[in-house]
Amino acid sequence: MRDQGVKTQMMSGDGITTDEFAAIGGPGVEGTLMTFGPDARKNPAAAEAVKAFAAKNIDPEAYTLYSYAALQVIAQAAAEAKSLDTKKVAEATKSGTPFKTVIGDLAYNKKGDITRLDYVMYTWKKVGDKITYVPN
Repeated sequence: MRDQGVKTQMMSGDGITTDEFAAIGGPGVEGTLMTFGPDARKNPAAAEAVKAFAAKNIDPEAYTLYSYAALQVIAQAAAEAKSLDTKKVAEATKSGTPFKTVIGDLAYNKKGDITRLDYVMYTWKKVGDKITYVPN
């Protein structure tokens, strides 16, 4: 956008929640607004998982820990259902029972919607020598 002279502020959803966005866009991404959940790497429940990823030289950014949590929910729901039958696992997931995950407790209502709403507005800014997203 900046290369084409567009001066408007860009806003995006979670599709740009990766350091690759800044690596490709460079200084032109500064000021971009973005919505995403809380940074799961900063959640105390994720501390052990973050250390394990760091030991493998992996930054669990964006959806890494959210995906890990999803698998934890599926595993716990399967255990609760005492079955791997997808309908029974889905039923257990929608029970409202909180599941312990790396991003904290998660529960789902009868429709399958998560009961914890926690979106954050971020701005891409230069922090030190790196352009990254920071909460507003």
